[in-house]
Amino acid sequence: MDKVLNYIGKNQKRYLKELTEYLSIPSISTLKTHKTDVARCAGFVSDHLKKIGMKKVKIFKTKGHPIVYGEWMGAPGKPTVLIYGHYDVQPVDPLNLWNSDPFKAVVKDGKIWARGANDNKGQNFIHMKSVEAYMAVEGRLPVNVKFIIEGEEEIGSENLEIFLKHNQKLLKCDAVLISDTSLFAEDQPTISYGLRGLCYMEIEVTGPNKDLHSGSFGGSVANPINELAKIISKLQDNNGKIKIPNFYKDVIPFTKKERENFKTLKFSDGKFAKELGVKELQGEKGYSTVERISARPTLDCNGIVGGFTGEGAKTVLPSKASAKVSMRLVPYQDPVKIAREFKKYVMSIAPKSVKVEVKELHGGLPFYTSFENDYVVAAANALSKAFGRKAVYSREGGSIPIVVEFANQLKAPVILMGLGLDSDNIHSPNEHFHLSNFERGVLSSVYFLKEAEEL
Repeated sequence: MDKVLNYIGKNQKRYLKELTEYLSIPSISTLKTHKTDVARCAGFVSDHLKKIGMKKVKIFKTKGHPIVYGEWMGAPGKPTVLIYGHYDVQPVDPLNLWNSDPFKAVVKDGKIWARGANDNKGQNFIHMKSVEAYMAVEGRLPVNVKFIIEGEEEIGSENLEIFLKHNQKLLKCDAVLISDTSLFAEDQPTISYGLRGLCYMEIEVTGPNKDLHSGSFGGSVANPINELAKIISKLQDNNGKIKIPNFYKDVIPFTKKERENFKTLKFSDGKFAKELGVKELQGEKGYSTVERISARPTLDCNGIVGGFTGEGAKTVLPSKASAKVSMRLVPYQDPVKIAREFKKYVMSIAPKSVKVEVKELHGGLPFYTSFENDYVVAAANALSKAFGRKAVYSREGGSIPIVVEFANQLKAPVILMGLGLDSDNIHSPNEHFHLSNFERGVLSSVYFLKEAEEL
């Protein structure tokens, strides 16, 4: 192990140079103008997997962007770890807010600045470098390793879902390792053991068959904006509880160990409120802020449209009004069931004076794995060694739908070993990745493969 660690230390500058090359490819999956760049990036990943010693490296074509696969299966009788990542990145707009070219990486202030530096090229490159170190020094890995790096994560991973369903034998493994989440705080190694799901709905309220003058018609017919506001106000009570029948039916309560774990995170309500520029926090009664933002279901109105919204005044009684409503779900809530209950409840409280239509726009399942799972514990131990302090366990409030697909399709535990920070500006101008986290990430990956050898 010492020789492997020494190799990593001696090759850090080269690692960064290679990462810079990886980051220079504008692999923006959502823009058709960058289709050839995305394909070129798949080629880079493929070539690099071959270079570090992976076998059976192949670029699989899909109806969209390519999927890159590689494996090393030279450890018979040992576990198999599947490492997932994505080489596609978000668009860079607005370009004028960047301090440097988003595809010409700059190393400054202990960070590397470029689109994809954190999300997700920097994080998946970490695992390639740990594998390289083992192969260069020992000529083998402690466990069997498979890589699957896709080019459509930023646009929903639709073709990867199809690939998983048709290639379960190829991808068969004992654990899936993903680095695409964040540390709970700077210098705090973190294992994410849960992600929230999503149920996204739209409510459309229609009143008169055209916009009306509010002076001539106001008081005679229902105003769709007013009625929509009343409906929204009835979705939650004053304690932050969601009033939709059966909404909480499948929610599992926190275990005693989980609640104790939340307390160890030492979340500061005061600091959180100050960073957001609000005087006080609000949420579901009976739960701490860290529990509410990561592990409790929520309901929020994300947008509302209706009537006149331009500059100045226009006395109009609108014909229509609509609102977007999202619900973050927790294990074991089903977005299909929640959508059905939401629609049923909204229709039950809708007045007869307006026409109400409820549409389901999007849904995703939540993810959860026990933080007592052997592979999760192994990852926590690996992080603790690399960072020099004990790793913590946390849940994340957001959603990564493909994680659920990995767990369901491959029947293997998924380890979310994130190495970035929420402050790294992913999806925003001036995305960056701390070099210290890149370096400790490579060590974490090395330690994890060694820890997994004993399982």
